[in-house]
Amino acid sequence: MSLRDKIQQAAKRTDAATLVGAVAAVKRGDRSGFIPITGAMIWAGYSCPDAIEAVYDNIATAWLGSGSAPEVPTGLAEAPLEDSFWEAFWEVVQGPPEGYDAYTVTVAVAALGDKVHPDYEAIAESNARNHLGAAIALTNPIPGFTDMDALAHCPQGSLGKSLNNMIVENGYDPEVLDREGIKLNAKPHSLHYLNARILQMHDVWHLVAGYTTHSSNEIAISAFQLAQFGHNYSGMFLAFGMALSSTSEPRGFTVLMQIVTEAWQHGRETPYMMDIEWEAEWNNSLESIRDKYNIPTYQSVFPPDLLESAESPSLWKKLTLGFQLFRYNLQIRQSKLRPALQ
Repeated sequence: MSLRDKIQQAAKRTDAATLVGAVAAVKRGDRSGFIPITGAMIWAGYSCPDAIEAVYDNIATAWLGSGSAPEVPTGLAEAPLEDSFWEAFWEVVQGPPEGYDAYTVTVAVAALGDKVHPDYEAIAESNARNHLGAAIALTNPIPGFTDMDALAHCPQGSLGKSLNNMIVENGYDPEVLDREGIKLNAKPHSLHYLNARILQMHDVWHLVAGYTTHSSNEIAISAFQLAQFGHNYSGMFLAFGMALSSTSEPRGFTVLMQIVTEAWQHGRETPYMMDIEWEAEWNNSLESIRDKYNIPTYQSVFPPDLLESAESPSLWKKLTLGFQLFRYNLQIRQSKLRPALQ
C-alpha cells in the first residue's frame, strides 16, 4: 500500500490516544507517526470541521507538553471524502513543475473548496455559527473594503500607517484574494462574513499578533487563525502542508509540527480578535492595542527566516541552519522544547 493510500485510510475519525501515540512516534524519529497526524488533519479540514479543536488540541498538547487534551467527540457531522476529492487533493499536493509561490499555493488550496462533498458547506456554516471566536458573524453585516486613503493618512507608528506601509512596500493586495473571484457572495452568511473579514484583516493580525511575512510565519498564522475562528481555509491549508511534507519533504515534518502547534496554542491563548473593531484602532500604536486587548505576540523556537535560510546559497547560513535543526531534534526527543509567549 502506498503512503498516499495509508493517509487516505487514516483520514477518518480518530481518538486522543491515537494522536498522542502518533506524536510520540514522530518524536522518536519514526515516520509512521506522520500518517495518523496527516490523516486526522485532512479529515478535520475537509470533512469534519467540528473536530478541529479536539484534533489540534491533542496534537499540540502532545507535541509541546502542555495544554488541553479532550477526547475527539463521536457522532459529528462529516462530509464524505470521495475519490474525486482525493484526485484533486493529491494533484494540488504534487503541485506544478515550477513549484508554488505564496499566491499560487493560496489559489490552489482555495480551489480545493470546490472539490469537497456538497454536504461540507452546511457543516462548515454550522461550525462557524457555533464557534465562540466567530460569533460576531451572526449579527454583523458583510464588511466593506479597506479604505487605503484613510490608512495612508494615519500617524507614523500607528497600526493604520504600519498596515499601509506593509501593503504598499510589498505590493500586496489589501485583501489577499479577490472576493468575487472566489465567489464568497455565494456562501452562507457566516462563512461569507468570516472569509471576507479574514482576507481583509489577515495583514492586521500579522502586525498585531507578531507574525512576520516570512514563509514559516505565513504557515504559523494559518494555525493561529484556525484556533481563533475555526477558519476553514486555514484548516485546509495546514492539512495540505502536512500531506506535502509527509509525501515529499519528510525531513521538514518536525519543523512543521513545531510551527503549527506553537501558533495553534498562541491562537487558543489570545482573546478573540474577530470581535475587535479594527477600523477604530487605525490611529493607535501596536503596543497600545496589544495592551488594551491583552494580545500576546507570537514567539517561536525558530528564527522567522528559517525556510528562506534553507534555500540560501550561503554556506554559512546552511551550516547554521543545520546546527539549529540538529539541536532542535535532539531537544524534541528529550521533550525540552516549548516557545514562550510575550
